Amino acid sequence: MDASLIINNFLSPPILFFFLGMLAILVRSDLEIPQPLAKFFSLYLLMSIGYRGGAELAHSGMTWEVATAMSAAVLMSIIVPIYTFFILNRQLKMTVHDAAAIAATYGSVSAVTFVTATAFLQKLDIPFGGHMVAALALMESPAIIIGVLLYRFFSMKAAAQNQTNGALSSTGNQHSDFSWRELFKDAVFNGSVFLILGSLVIGVISGGGPGEKALEPFLKDLFRGVLCFFLLDMGLVAARRLKDLRKAGVSLTAFAILIPLINAVLATGLAKILGMSLGDALLFVMLCASASYIAVPAAVRLSIPEANPSLYVPMSLAITFPFNIIVGLPLYLAALKFFWS
Repeated sequence: MDASLIINNFLSPPILFFFLGMLAILVRSDLEIPQPLAKFFSLYLLMSIGYRGGAELAHSGMTWEVATAMSAAVLMSIIVPIYTFFILNRQLKMTVHDAAAIAATYGSVSAVTFVTATAFLQKLDIPFGGHMVAALALMESPAIIIGVLLYRFFSMKAAAQNQTNGALSSTGNQHSDFSWRELFKDAVFNGSVFLILGSLVIGVISGGGPGEKALEPFLKDLFRGVLCFFLLDMGLVAARRLKDLRKAGVSLTAFAILIPLINAVLATGLAKILGMSLGDALLFVMLCASASYIAVPAAVRLSIPEANPSLYVPMSLAITFPFNIIVGLPLYLAALKFFWS
């Protein structure tokens, strides 16, 4: 692997602003991003990548390549939470609720990781298809639903065994008010998913017309500046979560690094089989290697209330996210270049 890729990515302004945020917490600075602004940055990035992806999709049209890429994305979002759940529950001896929450986290995706990857490709002038934004949107919900299904199945199985032994299962009582309607609403109409899907549709409708050109200064020219502000805020948040990693232990810390690497290997093989371009393959690998810290925590709070957020949030935000954007991006690109050559 070319060491310059890691150095250049590490020294890029967005990454440096991420570390500036972490440094601010470590030196006890009073630097902070007002929450309304932090939420605006997040909404802006989601709208920007959604609209630009929809516009690119309008230019390219729905082809077999687009359909297979989105199908592969859904497939990975189903496979990953299943196999990670059994590793966590059977090998690492975690409770069903914590294993299901973490599995859903790593089966879902990080939009910010995707945004950083698109900026990385643009910097290197490597083209990619706008349909990968649709893949991003499609990968959010299946992992959440699979995680909750695993949680329900194994919790009810344990409850049935307890009842067989004459014991009263409190877990079974907790599921009586479970609402699949609320779960579906939170998974599909979650704010981040809804905005990126809606922006994608608007981009498809108006792509190639005067509307796209009119929005270009706002959605394209300002993009990297807003990304720097957003990653500065992410650095602040990640640094505050570092103390929670002590509760996770060495095994979960290793999990937060090794699972993205395993998912990246699986995604690389699938991308090669499907004949994806280099840029599309990198975005697909980054999606599969990422972990959600926005949509999944919101859904898990509702659907798996017993799960401990001080485990799955720090794992994704304070370990996997920095690893992917600092080491993962150049590492995955170097591997893809080797196999694609």
